[in-house]
Amino acid sequence: MPGTQIKSSVLHELQRQLNYELGAAHAYQALAVWCKDQYFDGFAAFFQKQVIEERVHAQKIIDHLLDRSVLPELGSLSAPKGRFDSILDVAKQAQTMEQTNTAGIHAAYAAAVKEGDLPAQVLLHWYINEQVEEEAWTDEMVERTERAGCAGGLSALDRHIEQYLTSDA
Repeated sequence: MPGTQIKSSVLHELQRQLNYELGAAHAYQALAVWCKDQYFDGFAAFFQKQVIEERVHAQKIIDHLLDRSVLPELGSLSAPKGRFDSILDVAKQAQTMEQTNTAGIHAAYAAAVKEGDLPAQVLLHWYINEQVEEEAWTDEMVERTERAGCAGGLSALDRHIEQYLTSDA
């Protein structure tokens, strides 16, 4: 189809990002499992919602590629980190994951700009904006977890984590 061609550098970045989003869903599942095992049910529920959100992010790339007559390639997923020393370590893991994701999205966008791929640029604008929100909540989660300090503070944070980290509250 005319106008749907994706240059190999952009395709490579979109495929990589697609698989990163799927890996992030897998990693958030591991965070949710650890939290549930440690009786941090609020954190577990929040991370479980992140699993769904990351799958939606992956689907947006899948749909974009399919709309441009490209069959997406799903790669294998590595086992995510699943053991942590504390809820703070879990929060820092989520923060690192989102920072890595932002760098990947920026790399994909840079490739799209270099190749003049306007449809990919428009798609990636959405992700760039989304990452501002994603990094903000991970930063807040780390900060609130550090400030909670004691068991009682962590219990209160666990009960209200979603209210603190979502705009729906």
